[in-house]
Amino acid sequence: MNAEAMVAVAGSQNEPKEHMLVPEQVRKEASKRVIYEKRPVKDMAGKPVAGLFNAWITLDNPTQFNSYTTDMVKAVILAFREASAARDVVAVVFTGSGDKAFCTGGNTKEYAEYYAGNPQEYRGYMRLFNDMVSAILACDKPVICRINGMRIGGGQEIGMACDFSIAQDLARFGQAGPKHGSAPIGGATDFLPVMIGAERAMAACVLCEPFSAHEAFFIGVITDIVPALKVDGKFIANPLVETSRFVDEYGRFVFGKPKTGDALKAGQELLKRGKIDRAPDWCRSTAFNKVGHEPTPQIVQETPRITAVQQTVIQHLNHYHRRGKRERKLRRHHQRNARFMQRMSNAGARADNE
Repeated sequence: MNAEAMVAVAGSQNEPKEHMLVPEQVRKEASKRVIYEKRPVKDMAGKPVAGLFNAWITLDNPTQFNSYTTDMVKAVILAFREASAARDVVAVVFTGSGDKAFCTGGNTKEYAEYYAGNPQEYRGYMRLFNDMVSAILACDKPVICRINGMRIGGGQEIGMACDFSIAQDLARFGQAGPKHGSAPIGGATDFLPVMIGAERAMAACVLCEPFSAHEAFFIGVITDIVPALKVDGKFIANPLVETSRFVDEYGRFVFGKPKTGDALKAGQELLKRGKIDRAPDWCRSTAFNKVGHEPTPQIVQETPRITAVQQTVIQHLNHYHRRGKRERKLRRHHQRNARFMQRMSNAGARADNE
């Protein structure tokens, strides 16, 4: 809805209907550690557009890497529903507080203290989590995931449910659950095979090896990357990963992969010399504002080990195409496949006729 349409609705004789699930005051009271705010839309010249806003939904739990609690999950659902119904909101920016993480998934403290050994309660929690993913997918406005640090585990899943993802290039991505007794079936086994293919999805979910923002961009998990490190007054690419070549001497893709040996040491020295500064324009659009942050993410890599949970992941990945999910990304994937198969069938028919 544009600004003129907003004026028309406001000036009509009929009182506009309220489409929010709960009154705004109720949502605010329920929004523990989830910030909902509306910021003016800016045009390409940087001037505010009258009557139009972007909704910013921020996970505000930086001391625990923006991991979400049960209350936060409910607040995110309400926030996305409000942004979707708001007549003056044209886009949603989904991000996290602080400079370490967008989101690292479920709150392990809450898991250990309440949900561990309590499967019926955990089932109710997963119902809420799935509703959160659905709320992001079903939002009527474009959703931009603004990645200011780690996007790991459940954070990766809710991030992939967004329409676009813009990351600063020091961010890290990946799954973590199977290493700690939790299968990533809240979205990863649905989205990753569509985005990067079944084989890479299998490796990402089973081995849980984190990957860089450059690799995420290269394989198609995110829309774009921007620099965050400034050295001698100039922004440079993440010095810890390979960005100067695509393949090694054996023809294997290495773009975005971690550097090793002397190259890694040189990169670490460059990182120490540099300063994490507000990145230049993260994105330019009349639909959402320019954004930037100063992340310095770190992640502990553990030795991969196959567990019963990982075997469950394998089963879900092998059968993801039969799950009948409603998510639009899978529908689009099936539609593309159908069009491809139709083209192949038509090509075969033409060949037979010839």
